[in-house]
Amino acid sequence: MSFRPHFSVAGVLGALMFGCASFTPSLVPRPWYVQGAVAGISAAFGYGIFVFLAWLLGAASRWRPSATLTRRLWIALACVGVPLVAVTLWLSHGWQHQIHVLTDVSPPVSNAWIPILLLAVTLLLVLVALAKGVRWLVRQADRRLVRRLPNRLAEPLAVLIVAVFLITLSNGLIWRGLVSVANSSSGSLNGTTNHGTFRPVAPERSGSPASLISWDSLGRQGRDFVGLGPDRAELTAFSGVPAKEPVRVYAGLKSADSLRARASLAIRDLRRAGGFDRAVLVVATTTGTGLVDPAAVESLEYMYNGDTATVALQYSFLPSFISLLVDNDSAQVAGRELFNEVYDAWADLPPNRRPKLLVTGTSIGVFATESAFSGLADIRNRTDGVVWAGAPNFSPLHHMFVQRRDPGTPEWLPTYDHGKDVRFASAPRDLRPNGIRWRRPRIVYLQNGSDPVLFWSPQLAFSKPDWLSEPRAPDVSQDMHWFPVVTFWQVTADLPSTYFVPPGHGHRYGTLYADAWAAVARPPGWTAGDTARLRAKIQENEAIREAMALARARTG
Repeated sequence: MSFRPHFSVAGVLGALMFGCASFTPSLVPRPWYVQGAVAGISAAFGYGIFVFLAWLLGAASRWRPSATLTRRLWIALACVGVPLVAVTLWLSHGWQHQIHVLTDVSPPVSNAWIPILLLAVTLLLVLVALAKGVRWLVRQADRRLVRRLPNRLAEPLAVLIVAVFLITLSNGLIWRGLVSVANSSSGSLNGTTNHGTFRPVAPERSGSPASLISWDSLGRQGRDFVGLGPDRAELTAFSGVPAKEPVRVYAGLKSADSLRARASLAIRDLRRAGGFDRAVLVVATTTGTGLVDPAAVESLEYMYNGDTATVALQYSFLPSFISLLVDNDSAQVAGRELFNEVYDAWADLPPNRRPKLLVTGTSIGVFATESAFSGLADIRNRTDGVVWAGAPNFSPLHHMFVQRRDPGTPEWLPTYDHGKDVRFASAPRDLRPNGIRWRRPRIVYLQNGSDPVLFWSPQLAFSKPDWLSEPRAPDVSQDMHWFPVVTFWQVTADLPSTYFVPPGHGHRYGTLYADAWAAVARPPGWTAGDTARLRAKIQENEAIREAMALARARTG
């Protein structure tokens, strides 16, 4: 099989248009290699779409350009394309500088234009070559079928055969290979322990000598959860009065054979550690890797001076987006099993001995926890408050609240039913009294306007979203525009980059948990000044965690 160095004029025009459009701003800053990948993929889609449109036009009109016209079109394309690329690259530096400033990230010194172009062109050529390979396979199949079947049947049947072959190959070989690699790498990482994380000795923690759950079974994120966080001494220093050791219970993938068994084990360990005797009991649903957002838990631990218990379990060690593609049921089953186990044990307690039952989750953890509830009434009947952060677009309850938002309120910060039960917040001011009675129990969704997790959806490829039509969040560029296909790839590329911006932008919520829990479940005597002190403490802890993560990355 060989390919002639032949390209379509229409295809190259489409590649130029889509590739240049990909340099426009999106939600968070992009490293050069991400921009190069987005440009290459977008250009490849533009090439394919315009080749298809040119084919349709030719089939309908039976017109073919002459060699002379084709040559003139190439010259015109070169005269327009080279300046267009140059101007786009020049503008892109300003666009990226703007996004860096909006998200409080130091702007890059240079724009790395040459590496971006090399990566984009290489990726474009590879993808076009793969497309040509598919077309070659279709032609080979058609040549063999046309000997036995009429041409009207042979051609569509050839397309169908190649499509089935490629889908089978992708699912059976390529996809399994990628999943195997992801399982291997993530599984190995799950078995490690981060530098600076040590087995707890306090009986209030899973993995301690007194625990029913072994330290080795917890996984990397579980060991971080029980081995880190404020202890009694730190909490006492913050409050000025003697504190309790917070209860933290976690069941890892290796702690039991099934999700139900893990949830049951977690409840037994929670009961052993005295979790049902605390003022507050928190059900925290993890992300795909098993992460519990530290700020979500420690905010309550500082607020209640350690008189808290938090329980979580691991359902995967894969990054969230891979976990959803491989086994999207596990997250929902985990959310239901854990909450229902906790609720049943909590409901058996005498009403005057029950702790406040709170729920939290971040990212896919929101999707998982929402599955435990049939709707708003169920949340209100079975919890004392909820704080969810960075809900994925496909989270059913969140999606329903957003779609049914009050007229005139934007998608990135909606108001549902005047805020009587559910409120959305991107800043502390959004949680302050607004003249409408906020009934208890209260439900809060934290969502930054620049968080791509909130807005990512396949529909971005085909339709302009409301959040780009309505008034925008203050950290979203006014120069961001919707382009078919291109915007989908831009926001997709934003997903892995969204953790590299400071809290308050992207998928980082940090200090906002302090204000959210103060609004949802503040203890008696808690003041606005206390919330400000807590906000400062969470900010300090977030900075320490970032420094530790950077040090681990540097040392490998």
